[in-house]
Amino acid sequence: MSVIINETKRKSLEGKMTLGSGVRAVKSVEIGMAMAASGYDWLFIDLEHGPFNLETATQIAIAALTQGITPLVRVASLDADLSTRVLDAGAQGIVLPHVNNAEEARELVSICKFPPEGHRSHGGGLPHAAFAPLGSDELLESVNREMLLVAMIETPEAGERADEIAAVEGIDVLLIGTNDLSTGMGIAGQHDHPRVNLVYEQVLAACEKHGKTPGMGGSYDPKILERRIREGMRFILSGSDLGFMIAGAKRQAELIRGIEF
Repeated sequence: MSVIINETKRKSLEGKMTLGSGVRAVKSVEIGMAMAASGYDWLFIDLEHGPFNLETATQIAIAALTQGITPLVRVASLDADLSTRVLDAGAQGIVLPHVNNAEEARELVSICKFPPEGHRSHGGGLPHAAFAPLGSDELLESVNREMLLVAMIETPEAGERADEIAAVEGIDVLLIGTNDLSTGMGIAGQHDHPRVNLVYEQVLAACEKHGKTPGMGGSYDPKILERRIREGMRFILSGSDLGFMIAGAKRQAELIRGIEF
């Protein structure tokens, strides 16, 4: 028995950069294929801010398993029922917002991982393994191995505790949510502010020390992106489906309206 390889996790372990697209507006399974064709590595299926329900999110996730793109789901909170259900239904990882300390990071691992790494229960076959019976320790170990767990760093407190969060076994990525970080600091949109830069430095140092992957989201200015990537950011939330659609449609409209006749 084998499970579908989490290519995003593999690339991250190799130190390669991976690109993700937020999924908030598109509610059909074509989004995975479309974003894979556009050069993206993972989907950021958003159950914190997205308008769709659990069933829609899991349908997108299970389709993505066969489309060459990694389905990750951002949940709204440490709700074991939600995280385990989306994992059972096809997600290859969970993104947890507002992780402020090691205790919360350990709880995420405990909820999402099968024993002995966590305390997740199992109730049957998984799409990750073509619905093979879940009776084999080797199979459960493989599912754990291919899972990607992402702790979002969105407060100064989390930055100060980045070292202890990165030290938690089972956490793979520390993802800075730059919008919430700057907003919470009272400097909304100032993504190059010294206080924001400090959190980036703290996360980069913690990830380097503990062999984890540093990531960023919510900050899309080309010059800032280039600098952050040169500094070491490797897990890049690059935008969202709605933003990409508006940007592409706007460019096309401007091009056509600019034609003289």
